[in-house]
Amino acid sequence: MIKENQKTLNQINGLTDVLLLFPCMLLAYFIRFVIFQGEPGHIGLSYYLYATVCIIPLLWFLYSLMGLYDSFRAKNFLTEFSLLLRCNVILFGLMLAFFFVFKEFHLSRWTLLLFFAFATLGIAIKRWFLRRALKTLREKGYNLKHVLLIGCGEQARTYYHAIQQDRTLGFSVDHYLAPRDCLPGISYLGNYNALSKVLDRTNPDEVVIALEADEYPYLQNIIASSEKHGVKVSLIPFYSRFMPAHPVYDEVGGIALVNIRHIPLDNIGNAFLKRGMDIIGSLLLILVTSPFMLFAAIGVKLSSPGPVLFKQERVGLNKKTFYMYKFRSMRVNDKQTTGWSTNADPRKTKFGSFIRKFSIDELPQFFNVLKGDMSLVGPRPELPYFVNQFKEEIPLYMVKHQVRPGITGWAQVNGFRGDTSIQGRIEHDLYYIENWTFLLDIKILFMTIFRFANNEKLQK
Repeated sequence: MIKENQKTLNQINGLTDVLLLFPCMLLAYFIRFVIFQGEPGHIGLSYYLYATVCIIPLLWFLYSLMGLYDSFRAKNFLTEFSLLLRCNVILFGLMLAFFFVFKEFHLSRWTLLLFFAFATLGIAIKRWFLRRALKTLREKGYNLKHVLLIGCGEQARTYYHAIQQDRTLGFSVDHYLAPRDCLPGISYLGNYNALSKVLDRTNPDEVVIALEADEYPYLQNIIASSEKHGVKVSLIPFYSRFMPAHPVYDEVGGIALVNIRHIPLDNIGNAFLKRGMDIIGSLLLILVTSPFMLFAAIGVKLSSPGPVLFKQERVGLNKKTFYMYKFRSMRVNDKQTTGWSTNADPRKTKFGSFIRKFSIDELPQFFNVLKGDMSLVGPRPELPYFVNQFKEEIPLYMVKHQVRPGITGWAQVNGFRGDTSIQGRIEHDLYYIENWTFLLDIKILFMTIFRFANNEKLQK
């Protein structure tokens, strides 16, 4: 049943995608030639609508190629929007190239740019509302993908717990097979040898295999039996906790190798894009915040003796140390390298408390970003003292040093700031490192602004 539902959903998605193109082109045409009064003698609206019709097959092809008509119940909206934006940029580029080669077609470039901007926004909003509607249906028990679970060890329990915690994902584990009855709340149908009969009787949408290491001799027969019945098979390896969110595979002599820690920022193009955003962003932010920095510098100097800037050694990219800058918010002391400060720290000056409340003390870090020691977005850098301590206590702690540290990060916008759980902070940092996209950085920057604004409202 789920396959038929998915096919219907794909058809609805494809049809509504192309139907949205026409009002987007009408709006773009209206803005360009009515509001901004385009040049007289321009090509009429009918030509633009004809061009829209010509785009449809290419749009469907690209969207299908990029997986935009696949099931997205396990994908977040940010990933879907990133693919959508990429496809529309390609389509826009292809159209410009076509009109450059065939100069007899004189369509307005500005109209086309507006059209693709509106189309991207319109299709994204439509897909967001579709997601919300499907989540509501799944919460009520509709549009579920029925799963037969194989196994009852740690990985099987973790998987079952995850889908139980989030009913909007739309998965339902109806039955399971295992050497013994060990998962309460699910129908137990026997051991692994009963798989073929169970598949005939239950006809699940998917078989999820979650065997433990000592059970892997059963794997080949389980996969063969599932595929013989034409059922989709998903595998949770017993070593899955060591794998990244998006594993990358290499091949050496016909042997598949899994890269345990794939980092998108290792890609030169991604790294160049992020560094470009850091340089441009830090320059603009230095310019915009310069009056506040001047105010802070004067205030710090008048509030207590000592330097205006506070330099503290932190551990950054590739475990190299650097000096992170802040406006000094405390009286000069010799305990600045081995401890966090708190809101009630007696060393803080009154002016220091003020600039901390509004995060003005962090503004000099834009110069760290410009220098290349830091990024606008990334895991927060720690003191060497704490790095040496945490690397022995927190699994995967040192992975955070494979990217530049940031002024703000995924952990911070999710509440892990200051003296909070290190384990929770590292989990969020690892998610950011393994799932980095340019749009995720933009999202974090906006979340930082909104979170700061909300905190100020709560304090008033």
